[in-house]
Amino acid sequence: MVDDVSQVDNRYVTTPHQLMKIDCPTCLLRPLELADAESLARHANDRAVWQNLRDRFPHPYSEKDAIDWIQHVRSRPVQTSFGIDVNGQAIGSISLMLGEDIARRTAEVGYWIGREFWGRGIMVEAVKATTGYAFHELDLVRVFAVPFVTTTRSCRVLEKAGYVREGIMRRSAVKEGVILDQLLYAAYSDRPL
Repeated sequence: MVDDVSQVDNRYVTTPHQLMKIDCPTCLLRPLELADAESLARHANDRAVWQNLRDRFPHPYSEKDAIDWIQHVRSRPVQTSFGIDVNGQAIGSISLMLGEDIARRTAEVGYWIGREFWGRGIMVEAVKATTGYAFHELDLVRVFAVPFVTTTRSCRVLEKAGYVREGIMRRSAVKEGVILDQLLYAAYSDRPL
C-alpha cells in the first residue's frame, strides 16, 4: 500500500492502521466498526435488499450478523471491504473478493445499501471509488460483477460507473428456488472509468 496515497488520488486517505477511507461526492467509504452493527442490521434486514444478493447474506439480518461480518472483514490481511457512510451512518457495504492463482490480479465486487438510499447515485460513486482503489492500491487489472439479470438497478449502477457488459451467464444462479441468468460486467485498469 502506498504511504502517501494523495499522490494517486486525493480522495484516498489512510488512517494510522493503514486502513483506507475514500471520500466520494455522495458518501464516505471507510472501515466498518463494531459501533456500526446496529445501523447495518437495520438497513440490511430488508427482504428487498436480500433478494438481490447471494444466499450467504442472511435474512433476516440481525445485529449479531452485522457484528460477525464486521469482525470478519476487519480480520483480513488486506483491506477489501468498506462501509458506506452517509451522514455518519453506515448504510451498506462494498467488498472486493480477490481472485486467486491465475486470476490473482482480478476481483469480484459486491455491494448493497439500505433501500431508503436507492436511486441517489450513492452506489455509483461507491463502485467507482472502490474500483479505483482496486486498480491503484491493490494493483488489480480487472474488477467484475455478476448481478442477476432481474436486478436492473444494479446493472444501471455498473453501467453508470463505467463497467462494460461482457455477456450473459445463462442459468448460473439459484435464488429462492428459481434458476436465474446473471450478467457479467467488468472494468479494466487500462480503460479509465
